[in-house]
Amino acid sequence: MRPQDIAVLLKIIISPSDWMNKDIAEVLLLSPSEISYSLQRYALAELIDPSKRKVLRKTFLEFIRYGLSHVFPAIKGAIAIGVPTAFSSPVMSKHLMTNQSSEMVVWPYPEGEVKGESIIPLYPNAVKAAVRDPELYELFALVDTMRLGKVREKEIALNLLKEKFNIHHA
Repeated sequence: MRPQDIAVLLKIIISPSDWMNKDIAEVLLLSPSEISYSLQRYALAELIDPSKRKVLRKTFLEFIRYGLSHVFPAIKGAIAIGVPTAFSSPVMSKHLMTNQSSEMVVWPYPEGEVKGESIIPLYPNAVKAAVRDPELYELFALVDTMRLGKVREKEIALNLLKEKFNIHHA
């Protein structure tokens, strides 16, 4: 399993059912062969159906909930300018009561507008892909909350992921 595999499944979940590898690759700034290899890995892990067209959402959510932070932990870096992620992102911050002086968490990005503690994104082009696709940005930020957040933040992120995955009882 590779970190960009998470991005591939997230993008498939929010894509129309007639998605193609090349379309996913273009949005995620990955090669079509990387998409194919990712789908093969996830078919073996039983996180996608045998046809490699449909994400097994409940199983994937369980992996995000219990395994993601162990397999792909959030790695903190220096203070940087970048794009807010995890609990600092717009999708999370509107659900949290935080004061303005609390430390922001960002993906380093030269065109970013926020200063905060940096974390390394899931894969090298994740920030560029997120900036171009607001729905993907929200999912990446929620996943980062699951990698980095405290219990309450993770609970909120998990519930938001359930909504976005259309899972009502997981």
